Amino acid sequence: MGRRVNGDAAADSAEVILHLAVLLEAGLPPVRAWEYLASVGQQEALRVAHACEQGEKLVDAITGIGASTGQQSWREVSVAWSIAATVGAPLAQSLRNIAVAMRDTRDVADEVRVVLAEPAGTARLMGWLPLVAIGLGFALGVDTVGVLFTNPIGVACLVGGIVLVLVARRWTSTLARAAAADVALPGLGAELVAIALSGGVAIERARSLVSEAGFAIDDDTDSLLALSRTAGVPALELLRASAVLARHRARTEGRLRAARLSTRLLLPLGVCTLPAFLLLGVAPMLLGVLSSVSIQL
Repeated sequence: MGRRVNGDAAADSAEVILHLAVLLEAGLPPVRAWEYLASVGQQEALRVAHACEQGEKLVDAITGIGASTGQQSWREVSVAWSIAATVGAPLAQSLRNIAVAMRDTRDVADEVRVVLAEPAGTARLMGWLPLVAIGLGFALGVDTVGVLFTNPIGVACLVGGIVLVLVARRWTSTLARAAAADVALPGLGAELVAIALSGGVAIERARSLVSEAGFAIDDDTDSLLALSRTAGVPALELLRASAVLARHRARTEGRLRAARLSTRLLLPLGVCTLPAFLLLGVAPMLLGVLSSVSIQL
């Protein structure tokens, strides 16, 4: 449903949006609020203000921020802004809700990055183990490099060790990326439907606006809308509570993925790094010792 955004970019976007919400609550027109932010050197605001001066629509100018900076989060902002403007929803409060979602996204990414730091650092350190083995051979007086490049068996060990080192690094990186937080904006669909409903439109109209913007309505949101219709209760608070729960769930799942990484990193260590250590360090030392013994004999 959401889009993947960088955690730091989400934090920057959230700050800009909160500033906009404050200015709008103070009674400034939307374009004027952007111009105030531009006057203090805010880069995204400068882009929006310049685009509006050139005659571009405000929503299109906001979308253009994402195109020029690569921050997909600004598309979500432009969609929320467009829906709020279309239905007459309170724009400042709508922006605050989106900013909270982005701030929570940033918090998820930060928490997972902290949890990942130790196992990922350990994996990188262990990746140097095969090279340490080569230096250990030199320290013991064995020309392991010579063995690896001149002895046919040593050459085979060298090739096999390098392949295993590369596979271990690729495998470790893949595991770390999989454990990293999925920083799509959790609960964004429910939040957008809530923005539409806060403008007083019917549920079907709200669904239509969100779908036309390119955001799917997930099963949880559908269930809440159905509950609202059958029970005759307002859907607005149900949807916002669902969005908060989705962000909490994303934080928990991210921390669990990071915690499981410590165990999964043992796989490339045992399957690739330790065998590479044997091929690049232990095997050349044995071959060197055997060669020395045979020469003496």
